[in-house]
Amino acid sequence: MSLYAIGDVQGCARAFDALLCAIEFDANKDCLWLAGDLVNRGPESLQVLRAVRALGDRAIAVLGNHDLHLLAAAAGVRPPNPADTFADILEASDAAALIDWLRHRPLLHHDVDARRLLVHAGIPPGWSVEQAACAAHEVESVLRSDVWQQTLASMYGDEPRHWRAELSDVDRMRYTINALTRMRFCDRAGGLDFEESGPPGSQPADLLPWFDHPGRVDADVHVVFGHWAALGVLRRVDVTATDSGCVWGGALTAIPLTPPGEPIAVRCAAAR
Repeated sequence: MSLYAIGDVQGCARAFDALLCAIEFDANKDCLWLAGDLVNRGPESLQVLRAVRALGDRAIAVLGNHDLHLLAAAAGVRPPNPADTFADILEASDAAALIDWLRHRPLLHHDVDARRLLVHAGIPPGWSVEQAACAAHEVESVLRSDVWQQTLASMYGDEPRHWRAELSDVDRMRYTINALTRMRFCDRAGGLDFEESGPPGSQPADLLPWFDHPGRVDADVHVVFGHWAALGVLRRVDVTATDSGCVWGGALTAIPLTPPGEPIAVRCAAAR
């Protein structure tokens, strides 16, 4: 078996198909870890969702911020904006099945034996893996319930930026969603920043990439993530960053995790 990590596909179905061909993906024995943002900005979000869903348990996909935005639009709690490109999903004959499948995806996947986890944006430096998994499970449980629309209606907003045990249910879940799907930088106290999106080194002096924060609790657990196109592919002992900016003129990249190997990339013909 081979396990590959793939970053933000964002509706680029042709690049996704080409990448699976390039890695000679065998759905009978190989597996994919998809780091979220399957949809939006690219032209073929519907085809991507159908393709990943058809892979069944051979693909583990976590939710990204664009995936949650699609769910909010489907729930009628947030109108699509002019830059969104997922109208094909909302209008599809199998829209209900696709939305139901998407809202049952996890926010975080933890392979305990491999000491490796998959998440869209990262893990706040003050959280242990157990805390992150517990917080993710709380949100996942609600998204999979009959009140999932109400949860999505309250997820928008940048506050709170610091975790506190006494947060209300709504603030606690908003923090979790923001941390796991939107975070790039943190301040010195571990507070989440949502203004800076450039590469490390471009940020103000009081901010650090979340994975370089000295307060990281579980730096010995390997975190595989996407979300950060300006960072690109990064491979370290403690992290693997997978978003090589396919939809923005970069490439879609598969990174062999088991067995480890060199990244394999394809250019994106549908780049914006």
